[in-house]
Amino acid sequence: MKIDILVVGKIKEKYFTDAVDEYSKRLSRYVKLNIIEVKDEKTSEGASERENEMVLIAEAQRLLRYLDDDVPLIPLCIEGRQYTSEEFAGLITDYENKGRSHIRFVIGGSLGLDESIKKRGDVKLSFSKMTFPHQLMRVILLEQIYRAYRIKNNEPYHK
Repeated sequence: MKIDILVVGKIKEKYFTDAVDEYSKRLSRYVKLNIIEVKDEKTSEGASERENEMVLIAEAQRLLRYLDDDVPLIPLCIEGRQYTSEEFAGLITDYENKGRSHIRFVIGGSLGLDESIKKRGDVKLSFSKMTFPHQLMRVILLEQIYRAYRIKNNEPYHK
């Protein structure tokens, strides 16, 4: 299986980078992982709704270059469906059973994702109704993908 994680922005904190590197290494025995970063737009404090909308549109334009209809897209967004870890493992298994060998997740920037990206999603995924920094979401997503593969392979993993 090939898994792309398309993200807006770069990680600045070393502890997040270290965690991403660790989970990427762990996942390498299960999948071919590719993390694609696109530039984020600067968002000024107290920006108007229209200014925020323009930021989302600009970031979406960058993301759209990496999307195609042949690869299932799973955007992370707060209004998405929440899965248990076992259900998430089942989602990945379902894609594999349908002959899909490639999945692409997308994580937005500090303002989230533009509707144009969300609408292209096969499944919208939410990890919580809470808001998390997008750098941390990269780590959480990688950990859950790793956990999913441990579950799928009936391998032990802490609960």
